[in-house]
Amino acid sequence: MYQVDFSRKQHLHFIGIGGISMSGLAEILLGEGFQISGSDSSVSPLTRKLEQKGAVIFIGQSAENITEGIDCVVYSAAIRPDNPELVAAQEASIPTLTRAELLGQIMKNYETPIAVAGTHGKTTTTSMVSHILMEAGCDPTITVGGILPAIDGNIRVGRSGTFVTEACEYTNSFLSFFPKIEIILNVDADHLDFFKDLDDIASSFHRFALLLDEGGTLILNRDTARFEEVSEGLSCELITYSLEQDADYTASDICFDERGHGSFTCLERGEELGRFTLRVPGIHNVSNALSAIALGRKLGLTPSCIASGLLSFSGTERRFQHKGKLGGAEIIDDYAHHPSEIRATIKAARQCPHKRLIIAFQPHTYTRTKALLAEFADALSAADRVVLADIYAAREKNTIGISSRDLMTEIRKRGTAVDYFPSFAEIEDLLRSELKEGDLLITMGAGNIVDIGEDLLRS
Repeated sequence: MYQVDFSRKQHLHFIGIGGISMSGLAEILLGEGFQISGSDSSVSPLTRKLEQKGAVIFIGQSAENITEGIDCVVYSAAIRPDNPELVAAQEASIPTLTRAELLGQIMKNYETPIAVAGTHGKTTTTSMVSHILMEAGCDPTITVGGILPAIDGNIRVGRSGTFVTEACEYTNSFLSFFPKIEIILNVDADHLDFFKDLDDIASSFHRFALLLDEGGTLILNRDTARFEEVSEGLSCELITYSLEQDADYTASDICFDERGHGSFTCLERGEELGRFTLRVPGIHNVSNALSAIALGRKLGLTPSCIASGLLSFSGTERRFQHKGKLGGAEIIDDYAHHPSEIRATIKAARQCPHKRLIIAFQPHTYTRTKALLAEFADALSAADRVVLADIYAAREKNTIGISSRDLMTEIRKRGTAVDYFPSFAEIEDLLRSELKEGDLLITMGAGNIVDIGEDLLRS
């Protein structure tokens, strides 16, 4: 594998530089004086920000973008082997690295690299941890898979030895990392276009945990059904947290305000640590907060500092984000694209005042929709009304014969009102006519479903 020489300011080219993680790595290296170029399919706030910082951005991907003087080409899992820039780099014998390999090499430059993993909740928990570390004056470098208002983006370049990143399991990316502290939030069936089954996913998380040596620390959710598989045979320190079982960190006296924001007493190995209040909704975020508290305590932070950091965090973009009101109906946008995430979001929404809960859902990828079709129908049927958009293809082509109509059929079998429309315009027309005072509309999915709520609010 090619090794980036961080003592020499090299020229790195990023294929797909506008991606949330790719743009973050590019920004880190720009801050270190590297020459950065890259390409993407369209202009975005992230590409504009990189240009302002000195990157050369090409819109559209072409072999001509691979020029003399490039030391290494970086690409993400979304880039296909026949990508013209990747092919041109290989033909020119320019070394290549995956996004995960580059991130792993960057982590080696920090004294305390922290990786937050799990099928669900990575962005929110990484953001919680980031707020705690900033509140404590730790000056961390942060790369997060969403837009975090506190850092005005998805990246923060600090000057300390602390580095915090999300760690994604897709294509076993996180096995290229070099963390000293890991958080594993949960292990669930997802990315079944790559993994064979849940056992395969659990094995991947176990291998991720095994990256930690005797001096490392794993913070692991005791409630995950795959706890034993993930924790087997580890030589590192193991710290546990739980909402349901005995663990090193637990929560008692949990209550929620009128917006569904949790408040709880944290017990540290059975002793009361303090009272913590969140500004993000749902019981799942109480669990996420326990992992962040455990990390803060591992780093020697005081309970009051941790509590202040958690209280200062009010969410990232596209995670139960309040977008506005249309008449008397409230519109929220959420990134949930897996049945477990949908259930958690609906549970949080039920704690907010509303008359009807309406979900406009855009399934994400054909393989996920087909593999988890019944689970999606079960989760969505907990809403009062569902409107389905076409499946967001992302990196895939529909070679398996699945559509949103199939999901509509399954939801109807469960007795929930549901419709499917092939265009956003039709969905928006329906919602304009149907939304009433007191309704809560959630635009939900990992694609561009957010546009529906924003269009409604502009109308």
